[in-house]
Amino acid sequence: MAPDSAASPPPGKGSPGEVLRVSLQLGLTCFGGPIAHLGYFNREYVQKRHWLSAEEYAGLVSLCQLLPGPTSSQVGFLIGLRRAGYLGALAAWIGFTLPSAVLMFGFALLAPRAPGPLMQSVLHGLMLTAVVVVSQAVWSMARTLSPDWPRAGIALAVAALLAFHSNGTLQLLSLVSGAVAGGILCRNLKHAVMELPAANQGAAWMALALFCILLIGLPALSAFAPHGAISLANLFYRAGALVFGGGHVVLPLLHDALVPAHWMSEDAFLAGYGFAQTMPGPLFTFAAYLGAASAPAHAAIIWAMLALAAIFLPGLLLSIVGLSLWSRFALIPAAQAMLAGVNAAVVGVLGAALYNPIGVTAIHSGTDVGVVIVGFVLLQWRRIPPILVAALMLAASLVVRWVS
Repeated sequence: MAPDSAASPPPGKGSPGEVLRVSLQLGLTCFGGPIAHLGYFNREYVQKRHWLSAEEYAGLVSLCQLLPGPTSSQVGFLIGLRRAGYLGALAAWIGFTLPSAVLMFGFALLAPRAPGPLMQSVLHGLMLTAVVVVSQAVWSMARTLSPDWPRAGIALAVAALLAFHSNGTLQLLSLVSGAVAGGILCRNLKHAVMELPAANQGAAWMALALFCILLIGLPALSAFAPHGAISLANLFYRAGALVFGGGHVVLPLLHDALVPAHWMSEDAFLAGYGFAQTMPGPLFTFAAYLGAASAPAHAAIIWAMLALAAIFLPGLLLSIVGLSLWSRFALIPAAQAMLAGVNAAVVGVLGAALYNPIGVTAIHSGTDVGVVIVGFVLLQWRRIPPILVAALMLAASLVVRWVS
């Protein structure tokens, strides 16, 4: 932590250019998922630059963990807001998101739509990477979010419900049921109210209005063109508005929205998700790949940008709303118990997705199982960076193809 948290400068004393420069550096170097990102942010924004106090940073992290959307991107967005106003918030999001979004877009253009044997091995290796990374995420999240029998029971019940049949409605009902169960079973949890930076009430109301208008209006407009650009934006906006738990949990929502409706194939979807594990920055940039891969001819860049903006926007809007409401919400005793139940349900959603579609699609043999176990051990206990684990999965897939 900073030696003196009171030394943090008051809000609005920086420039958007300064925020863009620092966040771009983080976007190029932050590997390891949202929890790792928050560690990078703490070191850069709190300890090194003193842009906000340790107490304010802890409050922002607690707030963003309550909201749907990508936690680390929301935290960075609000830090940019505090440092340089709304232009600073936009600069923070662009800088942190741009590097991996550009790489994901490039992968969508370079990966052939009908891959030959060599590319099929590469794509299979990326799908095995997805199995390893999601397995590690389920393991870590279960230990943190389901550490006792009541919450473990909620997680197991949700996983059993969704393992063989999953869609957006069932997932939403599972989260609501988790909140109800948490309110009953987790009432003894305690939570310390965190300090937050000041919020603008007018901006919060405007953000909430825009969030609701898009949530209601996009489905209505998309009905006129079921496979058009507005329909694509609606799918990604709804996914971003419903995802609790970060980028890994968006996988089943996007899969159920895109693959059964023939926007793209199962293999292409999971290959892109595997490639996303090798990228720095937020996992939500997977949307840039999906938008480009599902686009009609000559519209890849427009659809990629549209999907990217649509999946991030609801979480960023809700972070502005939450900044205004959190101090009052945190005082409600039942709120934290309900959140504990939602978080446990998130573990169940992700656990079900690990089995189907990820494991069912990617694992074809006992050799695949062995490769995944080795990758999991390296990632979880040896702390090997995800990009090196992905390289191992690719190498293993190519070797198996060569010897078979």
